[in-house]
Amino acid sequence: MSTRGGYRGGRGSSWSRLKPVNLDPLEAIGLPSKGDTRLLDNKTQEKYYAKIVEKYMEFCTDAGRGDELLRRLAHMDLSAKVSSTVERPQTAPSNLATPGFDTSGRKALSTLMMAMRKLREGIVASNRVDDFSIQAYIFCIRLSILLKHMESYHPAILHLLKKMHKIQPLTSTELQEFVGYLVLDLACRQNDLAQAFAVKRSFKLHDTKVDAALKALVHDNYFMFWRVARSVDGHKAKLMEFADDCMRKQTLKCIGCSYMNMDLLGLENYTNSPWNNLVKQNEVGWQLEGTKVIIRKPKTR
Repeated sequence: MSTRGGYRGGRGSSWSRLKPVNLDPLEAIGLPSKGDTRLLDNKTQEKYYAKIVEKYMEFCTDAGRGDELLRRLAHMDLSAKVSSTVERPQTAPSNLATPGFDTSGRKALSTLMMAMRKLREGIVASNRVDDFSIQAYIFCIRLSILLKHMESYHPAILHLLKKMHKIQPLTSTELQEFVGYLVLDLACRQNDLAQAFAVKRSFKLHDTKVDAALKALVHDNYFMFWRVARSVDGHKAKLMEFADDCMRKQTLKCIGCSYMNMDLLGLENYTNSPWNNLVKQNEVGWQLEGTKVIIRKPKTR
């Protein structure tokens, strides 16, 4: 197999006095959109994907327990404000400086995200649609959702469903899974309920929990929304998080109009947020007296 220049570049002459640079194999290959053609080769794609999976497994092993892995992923803020509608080049994720998260962990995930972008570009540019390319896309989408990096998962889902699925059909289980992700993204992040229902109908999605989430959003039913969010898998829960702030504001508005006071635990359960966050992030001006929250006091005559 030709590597067209190798991983390190240069001639690699034996007489060179310079020490060879020990590059991460994921970083040694460049973006196809920037002129590096190595990932247009099928075998290179497969080896590169194997390195991506290996890197991710190292990250998981370093995290140890499952709850620690989820905590680390939750601390990564890769969400962006602008979404893409087609699979095209994007900016590298840079907002990785989260307090309390080790530098090596940030570097590992940053490298993984960029590597997945390179691989997707190579797959698209080579017009490859087969079991391998679909497997690679599925892996990239799932990890990108856990990191809430919309610029990675959103165009990848569209390419998977609208391009690849037409040539190499997904299994019924896979189709339901990724259509469900797209529907939740439309409803929760993009706040486009009409399009969410249109996609659901177009792909004949049958998912009771996605249905319940949509119903909760349509009716501003915060109690149902939080209940569904706690019952879905990690990927759907991450997508539903995009609607957290809007739903929490609606919850506080309803409580403020309906109650004079409320038990603190009940308020935190209704809003799915601890009291300190409600005060700092939502600027709640209510008073806390012991375990009771005073929302408003009776008017004196």
